[in-house]
Amino acid sequence: MYKPLLLVLGLLASSPVLAASIDVELELPHFDVADYRRPYVAAWLERPDNSVAANLVVWYDAKMRNAEGAKWLKDMRLWWRRSGRELAMPVDGLTSATRQPGKHTLSFTEGQTPLGKLAAGEYRLVVEAAREHGGREVVSLPLQWPPTNVTRHEARGEHELGTIAVQLKP
Repeated sequence: MYKPLLLVLGLLASSPVLAASIDVELELPHFDVADYRRPYVAAWLERPDNSVAANLVVWYDAKMRNAEGAKWLKDMRLWWRRSGRELAMPVDGLTSATRQPGKHTLSFTEGQTPLGKLAAGEYRLVVEAAREHGGREVVSLPLQWPPTNVTRHEARGEHELGTIAVQLKP
């Protein structure tokens, strides 16, 4: 009599709890120039009042001797003013090396670093890229958290960033 109920309860207890997630597709365009340098890139979530809710990634040249690469982080001016200058670099789980041109996919899950417990509300995904001997560009996409269904938003940069897409999953 109680075995089916215990079996169901056991299955419920062992099944994973699904958390909402954010997947970001980030394209860095290829430039056919003699002195190409990979861009520094920062991506973060910000609230409507422009305060930073979560830093997602910072790609920079962390291997330069004497931590020289960190001094160029301020070239990502918007990110630097909003939160970068308050961080002690490198930040575990946030910072990594610059990336080559092409498409890159990032995934973040609610409750895990760096997303953490994000309060319900309106946000913007902001991506900024700055390249030595190149330019600087910022692209932002609106999003609603937590997602109630799978949604996708996309924008395209004009020069330093290609297509930026964010997909939200409940």
